[in-house]
Amino acid sequence: MRKVIFLLFIVMIFFKTSATANYEKKIYDFSIESITGETINFKDYKNKVILVVNTASYCGFTKQYDELQELWELYKEKGLVVLGVPSNSFNQEKNNNADIKEFCEVNFNINFPLTTLTDVKGKNAHELFKWAKENYGKSAEPKWNFHKILINKDGKVHDTFASFTKPTSKKLIKAIENIL
Repeated sequence: MRKVIFLLFIVMIFFKTSATANYEKKIYDFSIESITGETINFKDYKNKVILVVNTASYCGFTKQYDELQELWELYKEKGLVVLGVPSNSFNQEKNNNADIKEFCEVNFNINFPLTTLTDVKGKNAHELFKWAKENYGKSAEPKWNFHKILINKDGKVHDTFASFTKPTSKKLIKAIENIL
């Protein structure tokens, strides 16, 4: 029995990965273009909680726009920023910003910030998504549309949520409320 425990201990040491990120940069070191062409400077969101969600118009999860808007309306006064990042990384988004903006406004009455059409994975991913993956691990890299990255008030990734996690799920709301 001691040999088994010893072997397990050795294996754990060799395969241990660091859970603490280095964070040479924080989200406040980045900016991204808005859907209307202005610069969204994350420094403007200091001391706020940010929910970054890669979105797409033609996805089975597109209905989540309604719940993202609901989250925005419920928590924006308490310090939550919902940021939609339209992306065609999974081949389910419109081809231009004007069409995306119109789709979001007409179909979902979206008024939370949206970025320009942006790559969210791979070598062409926006720096923000590369930073999240580098500092939080593979769970920060979107596997599909409506992947959620929750950033705390310190400008670090707090948690990530898969596409299946609805924006108004108890799990996500609890995480947001715990860091607001």
